[in-house]
Amino acid sequence: MASKKPPSRMAKRLEAEAVEAIEKSSVGGKKATAKKGTAKKPTRRKTKQAERKRLIWGVFSGTLREEARFPYNEKALAEEKLEQLRAKSKKLYFIQPIKELITDGSASPRPFLDDDEELPPAKLRRRQAAKDDREEAPVEEYSEDVSDRDFDLSDMGMGDGDDD
Repeated sequence: MASKKPPSRMAKRLEAEAVEAIEKSSVGGKKATAKKGTAKKPTRRKTKQAERKRLIWGVFSGTLREEARFPYNEKALAEEKLEQLRAKSKKLYFIQPIKELITDGSASPRPFLDDDEELPPAKLRRRQAAKDDREEAPVEEYSEDVSDRDFDLSDMGMGDGDDD
């Protein structure tokens, strides 16, 4: 058996073009216009630049309040500040790395804060006012003396009164 060779792509293409030509001429005197799909204009998308970040060390309190910031290469200073804070009070303090977005100058990154003197004046005033309020508040001490009580426990059936 002799196997037939399949027709080549070129032969098929010529055959298809011949069929199209016959169809156009057989339509009559009318021009057959095929609707071409409107080609979409190529849109250019702005290429999004990769966000640049820098790593800095932040010293935080147990309530996640930021106490200080240090550049990445000054970890020893951050640890020193941590030890100072721990020696000053019994609160929990820790160091954590912070990834900060580097901007092109439209918005400035947060400054490194080491001491209260570097805070903006408004924040410094609020912090000082809060500190003054804490110092002025009177501290009431609990007394075990029974004579200081404003009420009699025997009325409630809980005191030293007679059991009836």
